[in-house]
Amino acid sequence: MDSLDRMLRTTLLYDTYKSLLTEKQKTYFEDYYFDNLSISEVANKYNVSRNAIHSQLSLLVDELESYEKKLALLAKDERRSAIIEELKKNAKEEELTLLKKLEEVDV
Repeated sequence: MDSLDRMLRTTLLYDTYKSLLTEKQKTYFEDYYFDNLSISEVANKYNVSRNAIHSQLSLLVDELESYEKKLALLAKDERRSAIIEELKKNAKEEELTLLKKLEEVDV
């Protein structure tokens, strides 16, 4: 898995499991992954060491992977989406309406 795929997976895991994280974890994650701050910039922003931020982010990614291993919510969502897309290919108008409603359940 290349770095772009790894980053995409990490952000998808975050979106799936962020409600299980502390506010500090969310803040560090969002600053680094979404606001594109470097580890040094995050460390300076919160007046902590670069090593502390690096460790926190590494532990956080491991924690997200652990949640996925146990709960598999992201994998289930990806399978469900693939099935819905396959059904759409041959669906009639009424079925498309129902499939759209099914997709909106997860939003």
